[in-house]
Amino acid sequence: MGLADFTDKGCRVGGRILGALCLLLLVVSSGLSPVANAADAPLVAKGYKMAGDATKMRIVMDFDREPDIKWFLLRGPNRLVIDLANTRLAIDAKDLKPRGLVRGVRLGELGEGVSRLILTGKGPFAVDKLDVLKNEDGTGYRIAIDMSAASEREFDAALANQALTTGSTVSTDKGGRVGTGPVSNPGHRFTVVIDPGHGGIDGGAEGLNGTIEKNVTLAFATELRDKLAAIGKYDVFMTRDTDEYLRLDDRVRIARQHEADLLISIHADTISVKGIRGATVYTVSDKASDPEAQALADRENLSDQFAGMVIKDDNKEVTDILIDLIRRETHTFSMSFAHTLVGQLSTSVGLINNPQRSAGFKVLKAPDVPSVLVELGYLSNAKDEAQLLNAEWRGKAAQSITNAVALFASARSGTGTGG
Repeated sequence: MGLADFTDKGCRVGGRILGALCLLLLVVSSGLSPVANAADAPLVAKGYKMAGDATKMRIVMDFDREPDIKWFLLRGPNRLVIDLANTRLAIDAKDLKPRGLVRGVRLGELGEGVSRLILTGKGPFAVDKLDVLKNEDGTGYRIAIDMSAASEREFDAALANQALTTGSTVSTDKGGRVGTGPVSNPGHRFTVVIDPGHGGIDGGAEGLNGTIEKNVTLAFATELRDKLAAIGKYDVFMTRDTDEYLRLDDRVRIARQHEADLLISIHADTISVKGIRGATVYTVSDKASDPEAQALADRENLSDQFAGMVIKDDNKEVTDILIDLIRRETHTFSMSFAHTLVGQLSTSVGLINNPQRSAGFKVLKAPDVPSVLVELGYLSNAKDEAQLLNAEWRGKAAQSITNAVALFASARSGTGTGG
């Protein structure tokens, strides 16, 4: 190698060394370090999942490093807002499709490295848990959010607690949460939610003479609501008062958001044995009281397929979110009301043999709302179908249910005076 070659190579090497020295001087003069720069690089939000139904939801968001978040609640509409500091979004938009209790999802960048996730609920909700967790395999972190349907009173209590404890936002430290659990409500009036079965594209059963179940249940539920409201001692709501389709979990959500003391679901089914007729009162049970009750529950639980939305209960993770264990006290109250209701109906309308039965109806699975399903009669029986269309018969049946509610409400309040 000649002198010229050596000199040229030396210049190139020297130039690289000089450049590196200059870069180092620039970093030092700015008060930064190469290590600090790497640490300050935006973390990446790289995955988003939701599972659950209209009563309970879990949202999981994945990150490559531990996120720094602040979150808070807003009303009008009911929203959960989560701010993510120094975060770059790398999430597929199709994963943000709302479902269940969440009717709206918005995710975007606010500027200066801050991103924001906004979850809008179907009415009020509770944030049961919001945790920042390290992934078990050591590859990054996740935010896990558990939400459940709640009443406006409970949402307002969480807002008040938020204002008292934080002023505006909550900085989560691996498990922080807004709210202090159920709040006593001494001004609460006994509340009944009436659920007219089926509706919209789900017509339900069809009678021998063309009577459609969804119309029978709405007409009867409206009459029952008016009779209960006329007493003046109860707050009475309906899951639907028009011909609209409602998922079964939405019916449960409505009952829970109204803090219902009682849910009465109204139905009028068909059966292959034409001679069977009469009213039946059902409560929920993991095991059906008889094959007929199981068959009825299976048919009613299929209602969620009418809009192409099928809940697969064989997925254990989702099932754990969808189905709460039925609280022992709630089940006892349900059984108590069912017994009272059978007694009242027996004085005014015909009942099927063994009229108090049980099966795994999804619409009765609210863990904290005593619930019954009333089969008014069988549209497959000509006499029952005629009765269900008869205003006088509907009035007698609705009055019997109203009497049963009065007895149950007075027993719950301890007054013994029917309200």
